[in-house]
Amino acid sequence: MIRLIATDVDGTLVKESSKEVYPEYIPLIQSLIDRGIIFVISSGRQYSSVSKMFADVNRPMYYIVENGAHILEGERTISVTQMRREDIEGIMADLRTFYPDCHVVASAPEGSFLETKNETFITMIRDQYRNQVHLVEDILKADVNYVKLAIFKKNSIREYGEKILIPKWGDKVKACMAGEEWVDFMDDSVDKGNALRFLQKRLGITPEETMVFGDNQNDTGMMFAAKESYAVENAVEEVRNAARHICPSFEDRGVYQVLKQV
Repeated sequence: MIRLIATDVDGTLVKESSKEVYPEYIPLIQSLIDRGIIFVISSGRQYSSVSKMFADVNRPMYYIVENGAHILEGERTISVTQMRREDIEGIMADLRTFYPDCHVVASAPEGSFLETKNETFITMIRDQYRNQVHLVEDILKADVNYVKLAIFKKNSIREYGEKILIPKWGDKVKACMAGEEWVDFMDDSVDKGNALRFLQKRLGITPEETMVFGDNQNDTGMMFAAKESYAVENAVEEVRNAARHICPSFEDRGVYQVLKQV
């Protein structure tokens, strides 16, 4: 019997960078929670963004955000994994070489820290993603403890990510594609799969009682933490190979179709 369901958001439930979730998901999630199923939103986004997307659920939920670096029970933080200072400084030195074509977001539990002056990007992070935004002159001089660095390039950053950034940093930190336009960097212990195992242990739930959904490289770990693992049809090959099942794409509401059967 399934007791816990965890799903990615961008590229899995909705198109990447969507502001809202499809409305039909709200009553479905409410129904599942009312039947005793634990529902987990597992995203590379920050808590401020996904909590607003699912505010209408109005039920107790868990959040794995920042790819697992920040885990919450409702609004209450239950785990935070910070990045090492030397990694942050080294990665930022590299990421700044991609300015002005790319933009960087440094994430902390307090919100997103941006040193860019590009108003279009600032508006996207603040109003489209609905993150808590802090504008700073220098990310490295802000007095906060970062849990994730992310670099964005409109349309696609895959060329930079897969050929330059991930090969360079992948043996030092957790570096992965988090969508077509994003590359994420976290502490090397951070992974959505590890975060899901943390919740399973905390809640007394087994992989056999767990169902997960994902589409991109940052979802791969979840596929190995659940017996009922689904890659959406539009998922990258790595996730499709790791998943036990394939369901229709986000455009065809594939996750919705599977959850209706639960």
